[in-house]
Amino acid sequence: MNKKVIIFSAPSGAGKSTVVGHLLKTFPYLEFSISATSRAPRGTERDGVEYYFFSEERFRSLIAENAFIEYEEVYPGSFYGTLRSEVERIWDKGHIILFDIDVKGGVNLKRIFGDQAMSVFIKPPSVEELRRRLESRGTDSPEAIDRRVAKAAEELRYEPMFDRILENDRLDKTLAEAEEIVSSFVGK
Repeated sequence: MNKKVIIFSAPSGAGKSTVVGHLLKTFPYLEFSISATSRAPRGTERDGVEYYFFSEERFRSLIAENAFIEYEEVYPGSFYGTLRSEVERIWDKGHIILFDIDVKGGVNLKRIFGDQAMSVFIKPPSVEELRRRLESRGTDSPEAIDRRVAKAAEELRYEPMFDRILENDRLDKTLAEAEEIVSSFVGK
């Protein structure tokens, strides 16, 4: 069986979700890996769709049971992780796993999966452009944007740890390059 994984990571606002959404529509053999979290659902998020939602206590017990391939405590009491059962569920269907994950998680997954994984870092053309994109969304306060931009500047230092780099300066070009990366890695 072709047990491969493709990992997309990026600073917030670099376009990762747009690229991943496009790839899922383009390649039927790709399947999104749903992460687990200990945070509460936001807005219209549903358990088992956007995330698997667990209480902090349940998440900690799953850690003790070795249920995660990787996990991270992003903020005190706020966990995110990849369930072993999720990976097996997707592979059992003969699909290739597509991860949409933060930069540190992407580095961890590449280390864990090694040659089974293709890791892709999506970067904005500049930190200034990233700020402009976040501001144009109109969903965050100026303070939240400042925090995200500062975090993104730090996350850009992880770029050399990825197999491929995609600079998202023009979306059509970025999507075409992402398709090429998937096709060449999968061999289809």
